[in-house]
Amino acid sequence: MKNPTGRRSLLLFLVLLLGVSAEDPPPAVFPQDSWGDFWLVRFFINIAGYGTILVPGCLLIQYFKRKNYLETGRGICFPLIKSCVFGHDSKSLVPDEPSSTARVEGDPSTTQQALKLLFCAAGLQISYLTWGVLQERVMTRTYTSTEPGSSGEKFRDSQFLVFMNRILALTVAGIYCALTKQPRHGAPMYKYSFASLSNILSSWCQYEALKFISFPTQVLAKASKVIPVMLMGKLVSHKSYEYWEYFTAVLISVGVSMFLLSNGEGSRPSGVTTFSGVVILTGYIVFDSFTSNWQDSLFKYKMSSVQMMFGVNLFSCLFTVFSLGEQGALQDAVSFMTRHPDFAFHAALLSVCSAFGQLFIFYTINKFGAAVFTIIMTLRQALAILLSCLLYGHPVTAIGSVGVAVVFLALFLRVYARSRMKRKGRKAADNTAVQKV
Repeated sequence: MKNPTGRRSLLLFLVLLLGVSAEDPPPAVFPQDSWGDFWLVRFFINIAGYGTILVPGCLLIQYFKRKNYLETGRGICFPLIKSCVFGHDSKSLVPDEPSSTARVEGDPSTTQQALKLLFCAAGLQISYLTWGVLQERVMTRTYTSTEPGSSGEKFRDSQFLVFMNRILALTVAGIYCALTKQPRHGAPMYKYSFASLSNILSSWCQYEALKFISFPTQVLAKASKVIPVMLMGKLVSHKSYEYWEYFTAVLISVGVSMFLLSNGEGSRPSGVTTFSGVVILTGYIVFDSFTSNWQDSLFKYKMSSVQMMFGVNLFSCLFTVFSLGEQGALQDAVSFMTRHPDFAFHAALLSVCSAFGQLFIFYTINKFGAAVFTIIMTLRQALAILLSCLLYGHPVTAIGSVGVAVVFLALFLRVYARSRMKRKGRKAADNTAVQKV
């Protein structure tokens, strides 16, 4: 065993940070004081809140398009309306180099590249491992007030956590865009709202699911979203896939099924809560699959990743703050933060990890490409499961361990196969260029 003292020190730090340990009793089923606490009811209430912005916005867009406002419009608000509804003529814009491709500037040395890679890997691991552990702490454990005679209570509003994450991500992306040169693009602003809405709903499902299932189960289920992403890609973007992509998708499904079936007994007290967790996770996977494919289509406007981050988070903040305000949940959440300073600290740190984690994603893909980024994040998922089991005492059977191994084996096979395909494509392009010369 390598350096057990260092590992114990890390676990002790996390225990002190979160105020929880593996010896704590497992959380009970999330209490519901009224029908309004039922997750499906809250889901539709949130949807209704978003509709107060989305529906009038859609009607206005249709009105301006029908009136041909692009040619007849005048006034102070015309530039804003034109940008929101019609965008810019993409033919008049000079396309910049896509930000999602890996570039090496000035042929840096191997040592410099290694240090950059270490920086990216450490930033991603620290940001998202801390984010995952905090996510489970906030949604599954009680907070005890400092007031005498008060009993512990749980935080219930997943939407407020989504709002906290998005407002900080919007601020970070806005500052980054203001300080750096960004490419001009012709995307109508309202198109960000579709990705924003699905992103809000997927994040809400992600938080809400932890009330009914364990964090390791959620991580593995998220790893299996490659299947619905492929299906959504065929539906939205009419993409085609190779045989090895279908093969690894099936392997991931087998591994996830092994883990869920081996660890399902005794993890929760009722089949109803398990069913709710599965339904919410399914919602997360569907919404997240749509988000990634819709953002993929938006990148055709030659925008940068940080511009995408700013646009999506701008609408996310508008949707969530209106919905929270209409429900009176914003005041309740602030009151909960006042009663429980620990929660305020955890929620703030959760938002910091989420915002800076997104920046690390963009920087890593920019410098080293998507394949290296996928390897780092696959390792992060494995470490997240291990860390959650150590901190919160989740049991993993032998069959469940095999299922985890199958999932990550399939993920690494996907990375390896994709990198080989890209190398073959580059060689074919080089050979074609030589023949033309």
